[in-house]
Amino acid sequence: MMMTWFLIPVSPDASSHTRMFSFLFFAVLCTSCLAAPLMNYSYSPSVGGGSGTSFATTGEGRITGIRVYERSSAYICGIQLRYGGIWDELVGGGNEHLQELELFDGETIVQVSGKYQNSYIYQIRFVTSRGRSLVAGQPTYNSFNFYANHPDAELKLLSGRFNSAGITSLGAHWGTIMHQSHDTYV
Repeated sequence: MMMTWFLIPVSPDASSHTRMFSFLFFAVLCTSCLAAPLMNYSYSPSVGGGSGTSFATTGEGRITGIRVYERSSAYICGIQLRYGGIWDELVGGGNEHLQELELFDGETIVQVSGKYQNSYIYQIRFVTSRGRSLVAGQPTYNSFNFYANHPDAELKLLSGRFNSAGITSLGAHWGTIMHQSHDTYV
C-alpha cells in the first residue's frame, strides 16, 4: 500500500517542477524548525541605584564559573563569569577579596539573590542546580531574589551598572536552549 502525503495543497494538474518546489519549500521549513532552538526567556529587573557605566556579560555556551570581588567588609566591587572555558571581561574592579565557584558539568545557576542599597550591591549569592552556592559581601540593607520564570531555565547573563568603586545595579537574564543533539547549549 502506497501513501502519498501532501501537506501543501498542490493541484493534481501541477507540473513536476511545481510539486518539487512545494516539496523543497516544506522540507526547508521543517528543517529550519528542527534546527532552531527552543528558548524560554525571562528577565529579573535590576536593583540598585544604577549610576555609572552600563554592562552586560557576554559569552558562548553555558556559564561554567563565577568570580566575585568584595571590598573588605563593604560591597561587591567586581563580577566575572566564565562561559565554556573562556572568562568574560571583569565588570567593575578586581583588586579586592576574591571568591570563586567553578560549576560541574551540567550544573547551572538557578538563583541570584543578595542585598542592595541605592549606592551599591552589598551582597550577592549564586545558587546552582545542585544546591551549591557562592556568597560574597555583607548581609545589610534591602533584599533581592532573582530566579527564572521557567523551571528548566538557567542564568544566561548579568546586566546592570558599575562605577570605579563597585557594582551599583544588577539584573539577571534567564533562558533555556535545547538542541536535538545532547548537551549543546547556546
